[in-house]
Amino acid sequence: MKKLSMLLMAAFVLILAACTSDSDVEEEVAETEGDAGNGEAIDFSIMALPNSLDPHAANDGYSLYVMTNIYETLVKLNQDLELEPGLAESYEQISDTAWEFKLREGIKFHDGSDFNAEVVKANLDRVRDEEVASPLSFLFTEISDVEIIDDYTVQIHTDEPFAALPAHLAHPGGHMISKEVIDADYAQMEEGGNPLTEVNRTPVGTGFFKFEEINEGEHITLTRNEEYWGEPAKPESITFRAVPEDQSRIAELTSGTADIIYPMDPNDVQQVDANEGSEVQQRPSANMTYLGFNTEKEPFNDENVRLAIASAIDKNAIIENILVGIHEVAETPLNPTVHGYSENLEPIEYDLDQAKEYLAASDYPEGFTAEVVLNSRTHQDVATYMQEVLSEIGVDLEISLMEAGAYQEYTANGDHEMFMGGWGTVTLDADYGLYPMFHSDNIGAPGNRTRYSNPEVDELLDNARVEMDEETRLQMYEDAQQIIIDEQPLIPVFHTTLLTGINSDLDGYYQYPSSFPYLKDLE
Repeated sequence: MKKLSMLLMAAFVLILAACTSDSDVEEEVAETEGDAGNGEAIDFSIMALPNSLDPHAANDGYSLYVMTNIYETLVKLNQDLELEPGLAESYEQISDTAWEFKLREGIKFHDGSDFNAEVVKANLDRVRDEEVASPLSFLFTEISDVEIIDDYTVQIHTDEPFAALPAHLAHPGGHMISKEVIDADYAQMEEGGNPLTEVNRTPVGTGFFKFEEINEGEHITLTRNEEYWGEPAKPESITFRAVPEDQSRIAELTSGTADIIYPMDPNDVQQVDANEGSEVQQRPSANMTYLGFNTEKEPFNDENVRLAIASAIDKNAIIENILVGIHEVAETPLNPTVHGYSENLEPIEYDLDQAKEYLAASDYPEGFTAEVVLNSRTHQDVATYMQEVLSEIGVDLEISLMEAGAYQEYTANGDHEMFMGGWGTVTLDADYGLYPMFHSDNIGAPGNRTRYSNPEVDELLDNARVEMDEETRLQMYEDAQQIIIDEQPLIPVFHTTLLTGINSDLDGYYQYPSSFPYLKDLE
């Protein structure tokens, strides 16, 4: 893992310096005359369907798994985890506070409308529009203006230097939506409708798959975009089906009903690998799974309570006994694959005696009862272990398993006391791993579900966003992480190994460290 971390950090240094030109771009807009492919229909079973198909509305994994196949971004991460042009033909930083993007010409949205500079401005203006109130706006708060230079050139201006802008534009929050649908969404808002409605109802991108149908609560089907501007997708269609139960997903895979299943519990890996015709693909992630506290609610507004619980949990025992040695112990908020991870931090150590001392020093020396909410079997197994060990210090843990959508809404609204959660640092940079999770501006749906607020952490994260000296920037992230560890609004528990069950006859499957599946080349 350490070697991989070094490679990814090196890759991100290249990312921040990336300024591409026409000569760097080998792939040109391709004509797709004749037969676009003869692939099969792919059945993909996931735990839940998306909360929304509007890129400006949803930041949960299940939404992003589907949307990354419908929409595209100006800049994208390739499979070597390097930034490269996407819908932009080239891009460069032309001043400390301005980036210029040359756009590919001749690209059409699924509705036949043109992709151009006006579309880019409409998208970036919308995601930052306070009336729209996108939970993804934090990605682009540094943008002050999007200037149209000509039909296929835009300049993006920032209030201060923001070296991570290309990486943020590669995030699904930077997906380009048809301006026709954006205009329709604003039109229904003017008539009293809710924002972020029409795009979800009519998701139109430029991607290699296009939206076909949705059966609420059951499945979403995408079909191959036969007029895709680049190399067309190999599968004829992808159907994402909601299958909440782990064993039901496994049964579908092993019986041949499903081609791919995700996620998987570590305890099921051997079962799938032992079945003829199926296998588990294991890949490194940029994820961190944690036990979170609602720091606005008693007793979790008491730092000593949080430290008591953190000290009482033996993470190594969880990995070995609950997760069969597959995942990695997490001591810090950032996964080692993320640029900004530091080995210099001092984590909270497992110490049951110290845990009892912390609780004795709190306002709840006799203990208390609290509910932990979660939405997966893996998290339930981990919480069951925690339930047993926390009883030793007087904490009575009640476990509530919730449906994925209800869980997202419950924790976003702050109705919870404790929760098991996960965060994937999609950009592989500390800004995205820390700013949405711990900055007080992002309490709720954007990412800060612990409702944590510390002015010193806010200042460090704000300053790091615009700091151009990389050594200084990394030190800011290290300082912020140490404060977060010392105050424990959440307990990092483990870093995930991505586990995907797949039909052994399928080739071409890839999964990014963010956990997003790349399905274009499946055959």
